[in-house]
Amino acid sequence: MQVMAVLGRMEISSSQKAGLVFGGAFVVAGLVLSTLVFPFWNLIREDIYEDVEILSNDNGICYVETSDAIPKTIENCNHKPGDVTTIKFGKGLAWATVVDP
Repeated sequence: MQVMAVLGRMEISSSQKAGLVFGGAFVVAGLVLSTLVFPFWNLIREDIYEDVEILSNDNGICYVETSDAIPKTIENCNHKPGDVTTIKFGKGLAWATVVDP
């Protein structure tokens, strides 16, 4: 990086100006893409509560079928197959938790 000092002022060479313009354009493009293409609120999923029947319990991991047709796994589950319970899961996710009444 060649910076020349002229009477207390610093001047930027043309290659440094081009680098700053490219860097600024890169940052702006990143901001536009992050807000329009993949908004951060897509990371915050809606919680869904549903009454389901436990299909099976495999050593503390229960399996259930939900209305969104995505099978869910529930860890640390002490319910037996056939039990009906309320679960909470994020929209589109494959895991859930049992909600205590």
